[in-house]
Amino acid sequence: MNKTPITSLGEFGLIDHLTRNIKQYDNGTIKGIGDDTAAIDAGDDLILLTKDLLVEGVHFNIMYTPLKHLGYKSIAVNLSDIYAMNGTPTQVIVGIAISSRYTVEALDEIYDGMKLACEKYKVDLVGGDTTSSVSGLFISVTAMGKVPKDKITYRSGAKANDLICVSGNLGGAYAGLLVLEREKEVFKANPQSQPDLNQFAYVLERQLKPEPRKDIVDLLMEKEIVPTSMIDISDGLASEILHICKSSGVGAVIYEEKIPVDVQTATVAHEFKIDPTTFALNGGEDYELLFTINQEDYDKISALEEIAVIGHITENPAQTDLISTSGNVITIRAQGWDSFREDS
Repeated sequence: MNKTPITSLGEFGLIDHLTRNIKQYDNGTIKGIGDDTAAIDAGDDLILLTKDLLVEGVHFNIMYTPLKHLGYKSIAVNLSDIYAMNGTPTQVIVGIAISSRYTVEALDEIYDGMKLACEKYKVDLVGGDTTSSVSGLFISVTAMGKVPKDKITYRSGAKANDLICVSGNLGGAYAGLLVLEREKEVFKANPQSQPDLNQFAYVLERQLKPEPRKDIVDLLMEKEIVPTSMIDISDGLASEILHICKSSGVGAVIYEEKIPVDVQTATVAHEFKIDPTTFALNGGEDYELLFTINQEDYDKISALEEIAVIGHITENPAQTDLISTSGNVITIRAQGWDSFREDS
């Protein structure tokens, strides 16, 4: 029998393959696989459940990742999924596997970062598991949250003529990663070198200590805006808009000139001789929110500095276009992070 390499499917193809025949047996499961979180019936509210796994050598490099930052990030990226459902995170459970080269003091640093994130976002760490590892460090976090049933926002609600919006700015986390990888190679060649990274402070923070956008969810609630669809940007803008289009059965048009990119991100992109738009489309790990709204909400959202309208939804599911600054029409393709792709 022929064997199929996992790399031939990629991460999302593998998920589709493994989950294609999964059945739901409990009537309380309102939403299962296929969104930022699962949604479980709890009366007037829905309980939200999500999990992320961080693996040494795949998701982080311990050579340049401070352990306290790593602990913080492991919580933050899970809370981002809850906010992407328009929800409020409430609890987390942590699983961790560690090799013998890690000390108790190292674990203290990781948990200090986790506790800091829990304190900032008012989330309870309520349990977990620890075990040994023969190879490196593994962190698995399950996050729970809740949302009123009439406020839940799935990936699947976008409609033709809805406006496409994004919070903050994009590409910064990838810019930070490239700087760290460059300095790692310099250090390996000359361990006596002492890099000056002050000029890269913003993009390094975007990579090492991302912040989930609770403030955006609160702002939308304040303005009485319920997005028609929403997703957090963990794998790049291109990948996430394609997720929304696939789930909603629609198409999209995005305008390059409207995509928000920070000045420092653009500077790093030019240093590496890469178009800053490529960082935004394919970089990933920004953990900003990508969402769609009814056109009637445009006046409410247009004055909000932290939110940019970057395009609109179309009826044609086959149309996923980027209009470049020069007016060219480019088909959007997902080329961001994929842990099973050979070149990732």
